[in-house]
Amino acid sequence: MLIQGQVGAPAGSNAPGATPALRHGQLDDLVVSDLHGRYYETAYRRNVFVANSPLATASSGIIALGSAYTGLALFNPLASSVNLVINKVGFGFAVAPTATLYGVATGVTTQPPSSTTLATTRNAFVNGQNAQGQGIAYSVATFGTAASTGGTTPVVHTIVGAQAASVGGAYYDLEGSLILPPGAYLEFYLSASSGSTGTAYSVQWEEVPV
Repeated sequence: MLIQGQVGAPAGSNAPGATPALRHGQLDDLVVSDLHGRYYETAYRRNVFVANSPLATASSGIIALGSAYTGLALFNPLASSVNLVINKVGFGFAVAPTATLYGVATGVTTQPPSSTTLATTRNAFVNGQNAQGQGIAYSVATFGTAASTGGTTPVVHTIVGAQAASVGGAYYDLEGSLILPPGAYLEFYLSASSGSTGTAYSVQWEEVPV
């Protein structure tokens, strides 16, 4: 099927109901413009979720399998039918941290985490609070499956920034470049533990069928 377009701008505004040709640039590129905000369509369909952690003393470094993690962790259950596509992550430092680097780490497990405390999770469509997702967020969790059975100790995925000896924070856009398939998890990472009850995190993700 051949779809033809028109190179260059139209002569004027088109009236409602008109059927103009698609607009092309001079290198055969298709010219489009945004109608809504970037995440409008998927948020309207109740597929975008956010989770936040309370202020906490954050775990430092990479947390080994079998060790309790404190901060914010996002887990995609083994029986999940979706991928968790990470859009944005946020860091807030109410107490000056001793960490010099902060970011996110990822790992894989073959069993649900233990000794967990759930974090607050909401649908991005405010009237869709009851539209529950499949991703589970924790403020405390222990991922304990050994590598011999398919589990992995988390590794640093992305360093978002550096901060020490001052309060503040950051909001980082991963632009959907990090995907958690079923059995994968994300943890927020600090190179050293923060001050007492001084750190909070947030994550925004989209749930897309596997």
